[in-house]
Order: sequence, then C-alpha cells, then structure tokens
Amino acid sequence: MGRTGRARTAAGPTLAVVAREAGVSVPTASKVVNGREDVAPETRRRVTEALDRLGYVRRHRFDGAGATPLVDLVVDTLDDSASGAVLHGAETAAHDAGLEVVVCAARTRTGSERPGRAWLERLVLRGSAGVLFHLAEPSLAQCVRLEQHRVPFALIDPACEPPSGAVSVGGANWQGGVTATEHLLALGHERVAVLAGPPGRTLSGRARLAGYRSALASAGVRHRPEYVRHADGTDDAAAGRVMRELLGLPEPPTAVFLCSDRMAPGVYGALTERGLRVPEDMSVVGFDDLPEARWLFPPLTTVRQPLAEMAATALHLLLRMREGHRPESTRTELSTRLVERASTAPPPAPPLGRPAAVLLGGAAPWREVSGPRPR
Repeated sequence: MGRTGRARTAAGPTLAVVAREAGVSVPTASKVVNGREDVAPETRRRVTEALDRLGYVRRHRFDGAGATPLVDLVVDTLDDSASGAVLHGAETAAHDAGLEVVVCAARTRTGSERPGRAWLERLVLRGSAGVLFHLAEPSLAQCVRLEQHRVPFALIDPACEPPSGAVSVGGANWQGGVTATEHLLALGHERVAVLAGPPGRTLSGRARLAGYRSALASAGVRHRPEYVRHADGTDDAAAGRVMRELLGLPEPPTAVFLCSDRMAPGVYGALTERGLRVPEDMSVVGFDDLPEARWLFPPLTTVRQPLAEMAATALHLLLRMREGHRPESTRTELSTRLVERASTAPPPAPPLGRPAAVLLGGAAPWREVSGPRPR
C-alpha cells in the first residue's frame, strides 16, 4: 500500500485518492493494487483506470518487511531445455537476493512471442521488482509502460534488436561461430556446411553464421553458397530435410555446423537413413550445449552458451537498476567455449588407390570418380 504523509504526496497520489477517483473504498482499491481475485471485474476496471489516470506507482519495499519481493521472468516457451537453464540461473540469483520468481510463458499463453496485456496489468498491480525477458520480446508500448511505472527490465539473449537504452545480456555468438568452424577446419575438413535458423530472424543466428563465414575466410577456405542452409531451429524434422539436401549435392560436405543443438536429432536421423555414421562419415558441431547434446549418440560436440550465468547476470543488473544505477554499457556479453565430445573427427580418407573421391549419401560413402583401377 502507498505510504501516507508528505513524502508520499510528493511522489504521487495516495491510495485514498485513487479510491475516491474510482468510487470505491480504500480496502477495495488495495485489493486491486495487490492483485487479489475477490474483486468484481467492473470494479477492477474502474480502479485500474484510476491508477493509470492518476499515475499511481506501487513501489515494493526491500527492507524485509511484509511479503517477499517478486521478480518476473518471461520466457518464450517452457517446452524446451533452454528455458529451464534460464530459470535455474534466475531462481538461484533471486534466492540469494531474497527474491522470488514469477514465471510467464509468452508463446504458450498468447500464441505470440510477446506477453499479453493482461500479464502486464497484473505485474504492475502486484508491484514486481523487475522483469527479465528471455526470447519473448516486449513491445515498445510495453517497454514504455514498464518505464512509466518504474519497473526495470532486462533482456536475456534477445532475438531482435533491443529498444534504445534497454539493457541486455547475451553470449559471444560471433566468436562461438568462429570457434565451432575453426574446430572442424583444424581437424582437416574443408567442405564444412552450416545449418542456420530462418534467414535474418534472430541476432544470435546472424552472429553465429557471420562467425562461420569469418573462420572460413581466415583459413583461406572457399566459401560455398550451397553449403549455407536454413531451417527452423526448433524443428528437428526440418533440419533432417535440409541435411538430406546437403547429402544430395554433387560434392556433399564432410562436416556440418548446427547453429542450434535442437537441430542435431534430425541431422543424426538423416545420416542414419543414408547409412552414414557420426563422426566417421560426417562430423557434427552444435551450439548452446543443451542437455540433449549429452543424450545423443554419439554425444554432440558443441559450443556452450552460459544460459544460467546470463540469467543471473541479468538479474544482478536488474537489481542495480532498481537502486538507481545504470550499467556502463547496455549490452553485456558472456564468453562461449567449445565442449568437445564424440561427434567430430578428421574427414574420411578415400580408399587406397582412389585419390579422387566424393562422399555420397548412401550406404557406401565413397565412390571412384577418376584414377586408375587398383591392382
């Protein structure tokens, strides 16, 4: 509830003023402000409109009195392991700070990538200490509303360019793309393909693809446009279809860099259909180091993105902003690193006496193209 007295009057209207404006009692207005359910819809609407019209701001106390302060985490979906890693990092950091986490899955609830209006109204009314967004992008109107109510927010691994001045935390995606591709090049692969997400869809996807291209250029390896393919990173069946297209090329790749671990099951399946083995016939590198990377057989070599650490860092920045401090930079980037497992190896050598050979997508991975018949 709002504090009475001179200091509260200077900061904005008291709850009594809001109640009078809405034509309700102060206890009823208090129920709406605190998100109670036992209020008639029409009464809630009148109080909410009065709160907005008068500019009432409910500010949570961090002095340990009353209920535990809350921080909101908005994720794109709860149906993947990346959200679990983000939740783990946010919850651990929140616990250390004496906070509790409220989770909202934007796509599951609204069918879009943004949280709905009702969510924002509930958040403002219950006085959230701040909001963390993971992949679920707030609209410009929602950002403005959060700022109006002095609710700080930060973006974790934003898919799109953040609004001007918005604080975000991400991984070193470009460097990760370089690292993945350099690993394959160091093993001796020159025919390295890449499976990226939909063209230009996400910041991280564009950066990983740019890292792949940069590594090829630095090594003096010819860039082959036919080796750059796109698929929905959340649909392993789509990744499998694209992998089959690569295997059907006149000169298929001997290695493939996946810009998301989620593509790996589909890619492994497509290779198995053709009688090809990982890594003997095709080396595969992923990105993110999600739990499923360890469950595959063989386990997936991948670039680890520190999702839990990114969420914890975003929460710490959020609390600093709550105290009135602004970070020196709006973008914080955490390093990525390669985790080597069993899905990569040197490229397959042609059979003895067959110097010119190409990898095929069939049960017999090599065929003679030219050269004398061995005696």
